[in-house]
Amino acid sequence: MKPARFDYLRAGTLAEAHATLAAEGEDARVLAGGQSLVPMLSMRMARPKVLIDIMHLPQLAKIESDVNTIHIGAGVRQAKLLAWPEIHERQPLLAAALPWVGHAQTRSRGTICGSVAHADPSAEIPLVLLALKGAIHLSSRQKQRRVSAIDFFTGMMSTARNDDELIEAVEAPCRAPGHGYAFREFGRRHGDFAIVACAAVAHADGVRLAIGGVADCPAVRDYPDLTGTALDDALDEFAWELDARDDLHATESFRRNLVRQLGRAAIEEARRCRA
Repeated sequence: MKPARFDYLRAGTLAEAHATLAAEGEDARVLAGGQSLVPMLSMRMARPKVLIDIMHLPQLAKIESDVNTIHIGAGVRQAKLLAWPEIHERQPLLAAALPWVGHAQTRSRGTICGSVAHADPSAEIPLVLLALKGAIHLSSRQKQRRVSAIDFFTGMMSTARNDDELIEAVEAPCRAPGHGYAFREFGRRHGDFAIVACAAVAHADGVRLAIGGVADCPAVRDYPDLTGTALDDALDEFAWELDARDDLHATESFRRNLVRQLGRAAIEEARRCRA
């Protein structure tokens, strides 16, 4: 199937992109890497009147960091962040998750912010942002705002972005002293959508565990320093709360078991990696 007809705008400035979004609203879509959007256009699951290409705006193609935070612009491709020399030291959870995002070919085109905008419940990048208490920077012609990851992902491929806004950058905290990080995923093949993915952050007071691939959007829980059967009980409760469903890839029972097993493995690894 071919896409429905649309106009194409190669934005020369951020202001031009904002003006078009303000004028067209829900009839406009922003194009960055296009690895999720283009297939949706081809299947006519998305039928915008205008496509706004932001990949030629140099201010959006930067990775910037300070002592506490990494800022990743809307034009930064996944492969660029994975190849960033500081990624393993600055944020090991992102470094662990990125190789699971699609394949080398899609990572060379797909962007970090594009994955966040698409908000697939099985996607690794939204899951990691949730585990890290990251944030999304949105901008429009009228204003800029910062939305925490836990408030941004609202449902199945649904976010808190308004129709006149674009994602300008995402923000992830740098590695914190005394914290450990771990990522685990199970899929039919490496690079396929996750059947279940887990991201864990261990710290002195306990652990934060995020689960993707089960519910309509990633889910997160904060636990004290549980061990043994207490941890098993907490993971079992989390698994049931996610309301897993049967589909072509896995049964609900299989998904719940993966939450228990991968969740424990991620938590234990994160604890071992605390430094």
